[in-house]
Formats: sequence, C-alpha cells, structure tokens
Amino acid sequence: MSAGERFTGVTRAAALLGGACAYFVLPIWGWGGVAPFLAHPAFWALTIVYFGLAAIALFVGGNLSPGVKEDRDNRWVLAAFGLLSLANGFLPAWGDRRDILSLGGDGLRRIGIALFALGGWLRLWPVATLGDRFSGLVAIQPGHRLVTSGVYRFIRHPSYLGLMVSSLGWSLVFRSGIGVIITALTLPPLLARIDSEEKLLRSHFGADYDAYRARTWRMIPGLW
Repeated sequence: MSAGERFTGVTRAAALLGGACAYFVLPIWGWGGVAPFLAHPAFWALTIVYFGLAAIALFVGGNLSPGVKEDRDNRWVLAAFGLLSLANGFLPAWGDRRDILSLGGDGLRRIGIALFALGGWLRLWPVATLGDRFSGLVAIQPGHRLVTSGVYRFIRHPSYLGLMVSSLGWSLVFRSGIGVIITALTLPPLLARIDSEEKLLRSHFGADYDAYRARTWRMIPGLW
C-alpha cells in the first residue's frame, strides 16, 4: 500500500468516525444531555450497536465516486436523505423525552434495538459484497459487473431495505410516532433513487439486467 493510499484510508476512517460521532450528538441533545441519555439502559444498548456498526463500516468499502457514468439528476435524493436523517436523529429522542406521539413501552424499545441492528447489517452486507463498486451516487463504476450472488440473488436493493429497517428501528428505540412518520417520508425519495438506479443499470447491462429483474424482487421477497 502506497503512502497516498494509506492517507486516503486514514482520511476515510476519520470522516466515517467523525460523522458517526457528530450524528450521535443529535439524540443525546434531544434527550437532554449525555448523563440522562446514558442513564437509560436501552440507550446504552443503542450506543453499543450504533458504534459497533460504525466500526464495521470502516472495513467494508464503498465510495462517493461518480464513476464512468452517473445519473446526476438523482442527486437531489441525497439532500432529501440528509434532511430526513437529521430530523430522525433529533426529533424521536426529543419527542420521547417530552412524551410527544409516544408509542408502547420499554418492550418496544427492545424491538427497536433489534431492528436497528438488523437494518444496519442489511445495510453493510451489500457494501461488503460490492466493495468500492458500491457508490453513494447512482453511478456505474470502472470495471462494474452485475452481481447476482449472495443477498443479491433474492433482492435487488438490500441496502435500501436495510435503510428502512434501521430507520424504523431507531424510531422505535425512542417509542417515537414522529420517527415512524419520518421513516415513511423517506420512502418517496428512496423509490425515486431505486427507479433511477434500475434505469441506469438496465441501460448499461441490457438483457442481462432484464433477466435479473425478472427473477428477483426489489426489496421484499414475495411482496415487492
């Protein structure tokens, strides 16, 4: 590994961990501070799962490269995801603290932690499978090939399924009806991104992608 590659790796790791820490400030702020947040056992569990997933993310690859061909018209989705993510970081904890649109009890928090962990795993598994061919942009990467094995054997967008499951799980950790609404609002931009991604892949891989689409589901086997 060259010095440049090592520097890039360190920069990426610092950005990922820095971003993870910065984001986790939002629920702590919404709940009223570090001490009250960590006084709750469910939030301790959430913290462990969250930073465990962040640590795994350091080793699975992924990038933000436009590659050799990108659908730039779809970049608005990133801004929508960003705004919704910030809202979901803060508002569920804020509403939980004030008992605004609260759902269920502590049992729901435990279900939320399990869903958040499952969603995070579903989010990272495809990234580990694709490595640096997995881009945060809708783009064809150099040497891009159609992967139809592993989790992609059954569904075409496992990472997006993971996003929805983890977002719902996060909301339920805070028993938050507000968070469930935010998760639902994530669906329209997600569908727009799926549509753009499938059109780009179809234009690049042609009949091979058509055949792959015919034998797989978008996100939920047996349903859609």
